[in-house]
Amino acid sequence: MLLFGTALWFAGVVLFGWRDLADGAVGVEFFTCIAGTTLGIIGYGVFRWQRSAARRGSRGSWQGLSGLDT
Repeated sequence: MLLFGTALWFAGVVLFGWRDLADGAVGVEFFTCIAGTTLGIIGYGVFRWQRSAARRGSRGSWQGLSGLDT
């Protein structure tokens, strides 16, 4: 689900970037989509990092949460 949301933000970057390139002015929507894409990528990195720590059995990792320990 996280990757789907990040892909939607990236689609917004492409669409608004294309529109803004045609208009010659960059709008706030483009920068909002850039921020959403960036935060989605960072969030997915944290998710993968925590999941790998849980699989290794590291102390302090998220354990017992639905979907993370499978």
